[in-house]
Amino acid sequence: MINWNNLDTTISYQELSKVAPVKLAEVMSGENGAERVRKYSVPMAEGMVFNYASRPVDEAVLGALANLAKETQLAEKFEALYNGEVINTGEKRMVLHHMTRGQLGDAVVADGGDKRAFYTAQQEKIAAFANKVHNGEITNAAGEKFTTVVQIGIGGSDLGPRAMYLALENWAKVNNTFKMEAKFISNVDPDDAAGVLNTIDVAHSLFVLVSKSGTTLETLTNESFVKDALKNAGLDPSKHMVAVTSETSPLAKSADYLDAFFMDDYIGGRFSSTSAVGGAVLSLAFGPEVFAQFLDGAAAADKTAKNANILENPAMLDALIGVYERNVLGYESTAVLPYSQALSRFPAHLQQLDMESNGKSVNRFGASVDYVTGPIIFGEPGTNGQHSFYQLLHQGTNIVPLQFVGFRNNQMGKDVVIEGSTSQQKLCANVVAQIVAFACGKDNEDRNKYFEGGRPSSIIVGDQLNPKTMGALLSHFENKVMFQGFVWNINSFDQEGVQLGKVLAKKVLAHDTDGALKVYSDLLNI
Repeated sequence: MINWNNLDTTISYQELSKVAPVKLAEVMSGENGAERVRKYSVPMAEGMVFNYASRPVDEAVLGALANLAKETQLAEKFEALYNGEVINTGEKRMVLHHMTRGQLGDAVVADGGDKRAFYTAQQEKIAAFANKVHNGEITNAAGEKFTTVVQIGIGGSDLGPRAMYLALENWAKVNNTFKMEAKFISNVDPDDAAGVLNTIDVAHSLFVLVSKSGTTLETLTNESFVKDALKNAGLDPSKHMVAVTSETSPLAKSADYLDAFFMDDYIGGRFSSTSAVGGAVLSLAFGPEVFAQFLDGAAAADKTAKNANILENPAMLDALIGVYERNVLGYESTAVLPYSQALSRFPAHLQQLDMESNGKSVNRFGASVDYVTGPIIFGEPGTNGQHSFYQLLHQGTNIVPLQFVGFRNNQMGKDVVIEGSTSQQKLCANVVAQIVAFACGKDNEDRNKYFEGGRPSSIIVGDQLNPKTMGALLSHFENKVMFQGFVWNINSFDQEGVQLGKVLAKKVLAHDTDGALKVYSDLLNI
């Protein structure tokens, strides 16, 4: 039997709070540090490694975290989720994003059919469509091939797919799987749509409209913007657009689109990159075979997340250490720092994934919790971030746990040797140096040059960023967020916090305002 209890009611959390904290600067110095780096490492899917030597843990902390995982039934709750129990209590829905990339447990039947079969059928439909576009069977009115795909969506319909596209764009070019350039329109700011339209040839562009409900204000506004541009170019918009939506959406069977690919209510936008939301644009950009590899990587990481042993489950371990840092040590933020330019938008995706999922102050049953939950997430790729906000990370008054990501090899195979080392070696040298500098610090009589150290970090290391490792990396963080939500006894799968602003915006546009709302509206000439 699964029990859903608040964190502060568990015996293991009380025990965890009493464990003596680790003095990170001491344990990471000298040969002790070398031994920790060798010891505190967990294999991940697709040949990657999660190294947590520079996180504030030791055997006592890890033992307490293992007890917390057992008492909060993390493995059992994940099993219930992938077997189709109603885990999203706010919306009374199942949570099935894992099923877009594999069958982890029992068959799940809903909406009159097998859900794994439904997701597979959509992937096959997308693959067939993408192949016809690439082969020239589906063309523009002049019989010419489409060369650009433009995704129109916002939030999870943009951030994840955009991050995945940028992550794999150069890899695809080098590996001869690059099919079409992809662009993204998300912001209702007209400069976003106009800016993208200014850079493309609309006559050779295919637009993917993504809206589960078919009623998303920003997305439909941008669709109208695009349709106007197509009409002004003498083109028929219905010959240039496809929809990704739900089967019950007004977009589902509309003659305004070449085709429609379906998602459902069991997958939240921030978890939708492995569904048709990411599948359409990524399959068109790189080919369906590359998208299939991406799914394989995510599926492999999902399988490791099933392990009840936290020392063999990197996502669960990462989640539990994060809970310890947040709830016991009191750290408010977490920085995601990929040392890979290809992951330039990955922190932005993880910001939504984490903060929209676990930015909650009530538990699964709507009662207030008396402890902190999700941290503030931010980040930029290294080494750029080093010349931006690392000053605060090293010497500021707040301690911010850091999550580094690094790869031994670059994607494009091109490099140059300068002063005895390649650019890739310089990149990797920087991340190694940062980990040790943050942990160990540096003594100096000049207080401006003194580094206290004791700043925790972990690193995920892989050989190269490719479709499979990208899928595994995405799954790792999705599962980390899920496990933390379980520990905090919150619902990580609804997002009521984004709704109030939408309601008020509609009142403003309808000129149904008073008080501060009216004065602000007047200030902006609405």
